[in-house]
Amino acid sequence: MTARTINVRLPEALYNQIEELAKATARTKSFLAIDALTNYVQIESWQIRDIHEGIKEADAGEFATDKQVKAVFAKYGA
Repeated sequence: MTARTINVRLPEALYNQIEELAKATARTKSFLAIDALTNYVQIESWQIRDIHEGIKEADAGEFATDKQVKAVFAKYGA
């Protein structure tokens, strides 16, 4: 695996929490940062996938019908 480096300034309180967690779990601060960033990116990536899928559908002319839109509004209110 090729690795790249980034520098991040952290609030002191967060840095101290990471340091305490690293000691308690016998992990490095780098491991914890990589783990946290990996989880965050995986959780948030659905938005990008959904946007790209929506653009693809729009480009193909696939839009909800007026009836489908009204059904959603009726179900959830608006």
